[in-house]
Amino acid sequence: MGSSRQRDTKLGTCTPDQVYQVLRTSPQGLRTQEVKKRQATYGPNQLKESKKEPIWLTFFRHFTSLMALLLWVGGCIAVISHSLELGIAIWLVNIINGLFSFIQEYRASQATEALNKLLPSYTRVLRDGKEDKILAQNLVPGDLVFIEEGDRISADGRLIAVTDLQVNQSALTGESNPIYKSDQADLAPDKTDLEYDNMVFAGTTVSSGSGHFIVSAIGMKTEFGQIADLTQNLAQEKSPLQKELDHLTKQISVIAVSVGLFFMIAATLFVHQPLSQAFIFALGMIVAFIPEGLLPTVTLSLAMAVQRMAKEHALVKKLSSVETLGATSVICSDKTGTLTQNAMTVNHLWTLSGNYEVTGLGYAPEGHIEQDGHPVSLKENDLLNRLVRFSHLASNAQVVAPSADNPNYTVLGDPTEACLNVLAEKAGLDLNDNHIWAPRIKEIPFDSDRKRMTTVHSLEKGLDGSHHISITKGAPKEVMELCSDYYDGQGAIKSMTTTERQAILAANDQFARDGLRVLAVAYRPLESQHIKEDEWDMRTLEEDMVFVGLVAMSDPPRQGVREAIEKCHRASIRIIMVTGDYGLTALSIAKKIGIVQGDDARVVSGLELAGMDDNQLKEALKGEIVFARVAPEQKYRVVNA
Repeated sequence: MGSSRQRDTKLGTCTPDQVYQVLRTSPQGLRTQEVKKRQATYGPNQLKESKKEPIWLTFFRHFTSLMALLLWVGGCIAVISHSLELGIAIWLVNIINGLFSFIQEYRASQATEALNKLLPSYTRVLRDGKEDKILAQNLVPGDLVFIEEGDRISADGRLIAVTDLQVNQSALTGESNPIYKSDQADLAPDKTDLEYDNMVFAGTTVSSGSGHFIVSAIGMKTEFGQIADLTQNLAQEKSPLQKELDHLTKQISVIAVSVGLFFMIAATLFVHQPLSQAFIFALGMIVAFIPEGLLPTVTLSLAMAVQRMAKEHALVKKLSSVETLGATSVICSDKTGTLTQNAMTVNHLWTLSGNYEVTGLGYAPEGHIEQDGHPVSLKENDLLNRLVRFSHLASNAQVVAPSADNPNYTVLGDPTEACLNVLAEKAGLDLNDNHIWAPRIKEIPFDSDRKRMTTVHSLEKGLDGSHHISITKGAPKEVMELCSDYYDGQGAIKSMTTTERQAILAANDQFARDGLRVLAVAYRPLESQHIKEDEWDMRTLEEDMVFVGLVAMSDPPRQGVREAIEKCHRASIRIIMVTGDYGLTALSIAKKIGIVQGDDARVVSGLELAGMDDNQLKEALKGEIVFARVAPEQKYRVVNA
């Protein structure tokens, strides 16, 4: 809003009623007259591009580098010294070189101008108590906006109502896992805006569910707009090669002119040539010193490198950037999708009676469950059978196999849930048959406060004396606290004691130290515990549950990443991980792929980074370090440190 009141208030800590007051709006939305006032105050909701260099000036710049100027002068000198053909040849070299480099960089710059395409054209709002569809650029702070699955969010805002809402914030954080959103106040004051689950941001997309929010920032004031501003206003520095060429050009110019003057004076004083002949002779000496082939040789070399980079699907905006890569001493890298495959994979299954490994990576259903190196069949292990079946039944995601139009596996929904489907297929289950075996009839969606979701299923053949069961999956500690019993795999349900609870927590802690994401699975036989259908609510479905086991998963490193990191280390190139993921997960991945090699590596969160001055940051960078839970603009700060 721009008021001091809003600047001093973290919207994530406010209740929905307080948000209406802070943003000066109401449940009926803004009035038309107020909208016009705010449009005049805040302007349109769009990204403003920084003032670009005119195309003619960009074109002209490719012919005015120090080396290019030297060639222009060299051509003139050649013409004056009666070497017309040489002068024209030098000029043509300059012209061809300038045209080539201009065309190359112009194409690359056109390919990078896509930020505005990430923002939607239309959005649904409530104004004067009526829902309306408007251009996204006409949004103002205080507008009440409706969003649903598939929508791209138009502005930053505070959620005031949600229904099973998940948002993909990868455009901001680089992390592809959808974030479950809440409309409840989060009283933690020491969070960044991106860490509040009740906030949404421009440029992100709705993965599932629906909700509505009040706009808090538009255009360049949004998180997305701040990233755009950072990318547009980065200082343009010359590459090491450009600096060396400029230095070499100055040296050549001084030497050439000095030698020319020396020979002109010598020819006049000692050989007694006429001054005009001595001058022409001196000009010839100067031209001879000018390396006409140096500039096109450098340009062609860089252009060939750009083409090689293009074959590896890397876009290089400027030719000089390729040479900069060769002078690299530090690489700052994101994690998800860069160092890892961005494909959640179940690695381990754990029960109170055994620990199992799951082979295979990614979303391809290739692999199996094994224990101590020997394959395990679900038919021979009822506890494992229930863990795999129930995990799949409580999943809402789908994995679409490659097709002629899309050669890759596509995930519809949360990748954390998608890998549970892949687990079931690896175990030999038919997904359709599993749904037929226990069709879902009710769901209590996941939310960030409960840290779990629950589904209810009917079973024609029954299970544990009941034809209806509830299945809960979620954070291990929260799910375990709902359990009074556990299934032993031998057909018996036993009471859970302190010993079993400690074993579950110990297993969860070990998986967490290994950088794995862990889900616990439990169930409750409803009829056998005398729970009638009209009593199926959150309280009854999620108490006195039977613990089944833990599912541990991770986003595996990309193939060849470890080898690439080893090559960088041998070349004395340091690699620093800068990610929006959790610190423990980031550190574990960094150790696995060799970025971190010692035991005293420091994990710095975005909140800690915000409290550091430049000197403290430089001091921290001297040791092994991993940056986690950082905002996009903080990544730029680390890179520029």
